Amino acid sequence: MQKEIKDHIPAIEKDWEIKDRYYHLTRNRAPLTYRMKPRHTQKRPCLWFDEELGYNRELRYATNQKSPFKDQQEGSVTLGHIVFEEGVLRVPKEKQALQKLLSLYHPNLGRTYKERDAIKEAASDVDILELQVEAMVLAKELEIEHVEAILRVERGSKVSNMSSSELKRDILLFARSQPSLFIELVQDENVELRNFAIKAAEFNIIKLSQDQRTFSWASNGRKLMNVPFDENPYSAFAAYLKTDEGVEVYKSIEKKLK
Repeated sequence: MQKEIKDHIPAIEKDWEIKDRYYHLTRNRAPLTYRMKPRHTQKRPCLWFDEELGYNRELRYATNQKSPFKDQQEGSVTLGHIVFEEGVLRVPKEKQALQKLLSLYHPNLGRTYKERDAIKEAASDVDILELQVEAMVLAKELEIEHVEAILRVERGSKVSNMSSSELKRDILLFARSQPSLFIELVQDENVELRNFAIKAAEFNIIKLSQDQRTFSWASNGRKLMNVPFDENPYSAFAAYLKTDEGVEVYKSIEKKLK
């Protein structure tokens, strides 16, 4: 074996940290066991292109070798198994060759599996928790009319039959389970207008045609507006209510709802 290859350490290992490492299968897969190829074969290539040396190098996990590269392994080798159990594989710090194979060189990295980054996961968890807190504080401070408007987007007409306690409970649960969507709806100035329009339809003040293209007065059938193609009817009606003509319609509906 050439000395330059034997002593060669790729630049990718420059900041390598010795520690226990965890790996998990991607796409939330968690089979009882999953075996991954431990070495290169013609049918199942396991290669890494070394830019410094200028060629592909064969990878092989051998339990009695220090390097995951075949061209740096000496003497007889004992091939090891790479087995994920219930979607997870823990590799202790003593198994450096396997760790480097999985963390740096294996062609399935990022596709079949990923390395767990505890710091990033913790930071992500903190972000989610802070967002949940922000959403739940907003939910607690909302007026009941705004609560109803937001829940109606998610629950539809059954919101009309819910008590104040049920509305307050469900808005907190909604804020906790989907904080981003909840905050987006709180900040959406059209949410309350959509709720207003839906209530008007439920009370048979306005009527939406069967093809959901036209709003009319329910009392006389006079057309109020056409719904633009590919728009949610009630979102379109909410936008209409902010026009000069729509303001007068809003005032008329408001009187009938009281």
